[in-house]
Amino acid sequence: MAPVDPTINRLDASESKAPHDASAKNSLVLSERFSLLLRQAIQIAEAVQAEAVLLLLSGTAKWARLRDLAGKQRIIVATDTEKQLEGAAEAEFETIALDMPEYATYDRLSQAIMEAVANEMISNAGCVVAVYSAFEPNKIDTLSVIIPKDHMQNVNAREFRRVITNIPSQVLRHVLDLAVEIGRDGREGHPVGTMFVLGNPRKILPYTSPLGFDPVRGYNRAERNIAERKVREGLKEIAMMDGAFIISPKGIVEAACRYINCPATDITLSKGLGSRHWAAAAITRTVPDAVAITVSESDGTVRIFKDGEVLWRIESRSRNAVMWKEFDHRPIPGS
Repeated sequence: MAPVDPTINRLDASESKAPHDASAKNSLVLSERFSLLLRQAIQIAEAVQAEAVLLLLSGTAKWARLRDLAGKQRIIVATDTEKQLEGAAEAEFETIALDMPEYATYDRLSQAIMEAVANEMISNAGCVVAVYSAFEPNKIDTLSVIIPKDHMQNVNAREFRRVITNIPSQVLRHVLDLAVEIGRDGREGHPVGTMFVLGNPRKILPYTSPLGFDPVRGYNRAERNIAERKVREGLKEIAMMDGAFIISPKGIVEAACRYINCPATDITLSKGLGSRHWAAAAITRTVPDAVAITVSESDGTVRIFKDGEVLWRIESRSRNAVMWKEFDHRPIPGS
């Protein structure tokens, strides 16, 4: 087989951006078309020296039969529930339960990649061949060669797991994406600095005080859920105001424009970091389960704090700053 360029990220047709159908419960159809696509994925994985084939499903499968088709190829199976994955481990598949039945395919695929890296199933610098349904649930029609570091910043898996054990990874993803957008774009042409504190609001709020009017007060939970794009767009406006956002592990914005009152004792940070960063370090040292994400007004850099330390940073204005990219597939020429 001729060598395959590992920089090619898209190998099949255009993806529908409609939400994933949560009602799809049928087992994967192991058709001749699927068998052909799986064989192609395995050949490509060998050519590009991929660490694994990632199979994204919206239901269950006949795992023993699927293993027969896959041979000895290392395959990671991602679907929505542990129940759907019953029997997969016995057939020597590595598994990821996403719990994202109502999300679009590109969201579920991004999440699967992120969790595979976080759980050290694949490395950030390697590549994986993803096989999934871009059009109809459980009718596999698309494969892509994906290099995780092109879709995530260089994250140390062990450090990352320190965060996602406390904060659901999809909530963290939404906040990080929002922080990167704010750092990169600012608001109305002006740079913006802000801070998000994620964790149990009952533990965090006693160490904060209002800076004035709280712009999220009075809205119901659905109107404060960071999973909603319109909520994140609204937070971009509020980010121009002073103070921190307090966000629960369920992704609900509990308060905004809060001043952090924690003392920054026994904390060491790099020179040049301002009061926002010291406050982020202080609140995460004082409240062990808290995670703070800051956006620097001066250069847009996003920093993630845990236990009083900077875990990692994202240069939001660099070319590779986007944490989780959408997968906008292109048709194969001549198809």
